[in-house]
Amino acid sequence: MTVTNLKDQILGNRYLLLHQVGKGGMALVYEAYDQMLERPVAIKLLRQDFSEDQGFRDRFRQEAKSAANLTHPNIVTVHDFGIDPQGIYIVMEYVNGKDLKSKIKDKGRYSLAEGIPLVIQACNALGYAHRAGIIHCDVKPQNMIISEDNRLKVTDFGIARALSTIEPEERSDVVWGSPQYLAPEQALGGAPSPYADVYSLGVVMYEMFSGQLPFDANTPEELIKLHQTQDPVPPSQLNPECFHDLDQLILKVLSKEPSLRYRTADQLGSVLSTILERHKEQYNNSTSKNQLAPPIPNQIGRLSPISYEDYSPDTRFSRNSIDWKLIGLELLCLLLVGGLLPFWLYVWFSIKPLLR
Repeated sequence: MTVTNLKDQILGNRYLLLHQVGKGGMALVYEAYDQMLERPVAIKLLRQDFSEDQGFRDRFRQEAKSAANLTHPNIVTVHDFGIDPQGIYIVMEYVNGKDLKSKIKDKGRYSLAEGIPLVIQACNALGYAHRAGIIHCDVKPQNMIISEDNRLKVTDFGIARALSTIEPEERSDVVWGSPQYLAPEQALGGAPSPYADVYSLGVVMYEMFSGQLPFDANTPEELIKLHQTQDPVPPSQLNPECFHDLDQLILKVLSKEPSLRYRTADQLGSVLSTILERHKEQYNNSTSKNQLAPPIPNQIGRLSPISYEDYSPDTRFSRNSIDWKLIGLELLCLLLVGGLLPFWLYVWFSIKPLLR
């Protein structure tokens, strides 16, 4: 990184850099002030050597435009894009909060009552983007900001895809800077897909609820190989609070074969919502006592394997059930109509001669 100590400098004759709030292999993140609209913003300033690549600049501009079209309460809004002598930068909504990675480090692990609603918010964001035809490609807790009112916002849409255009020798430090969360097929150079985002979100869930990553290795290459070949330890073995159905869900999402996962983040969010509702009372009890919930009773442990159809909100009531009240009401209406029909015929034929 060649740009350092840019506090109080102005980008694009508009954005005053206040202080650095983050740093990574590809960019610095600043809290800044938009002097034109008089509001706080966040600015991601990329490495200067990226700015010299015209192909990358064009690609990054296109990805920034796509991301700017995503308007959702769980997505960090993109306001602007620019090129300055200091480098390429992207201007985003400023969220007063901490990234999920830092929150996990602070907590050790999340309780299910607190963590599942956050994951559902992430599913809402990614699902909305998937419906718009946009794949994130770099889902990780560092790219999820938790605001002070506990709203989760996903950031950095499209940046990983733009970075994929840089030279191969740079990718190990930049594009694949987070192999802990990388889907197996993505590491092999497969085309971006919602399946890959879902897998990465599964790794985030595993880390949130178990307190550790599913795989660990000394090098990115070893780590990627583990994602491709090794089955993770069930999270319930690391955290007894993980119910059997949540355990199954996380392992399903971490399947090596993409088709065995959920097709989109929307499907994953739907299943999580049903699980949360199912165990709501137990979550509330564990939260009020400020302690981990006991293991789920044995009858829950005998649930059949999870599928999206099993937990679809449309199937919370049996499709074969009969609404007898509705049928009774319909029969009553038929009787009333049938009973009045002779009366109206009598009236009609009684007054018809008088009308001639």
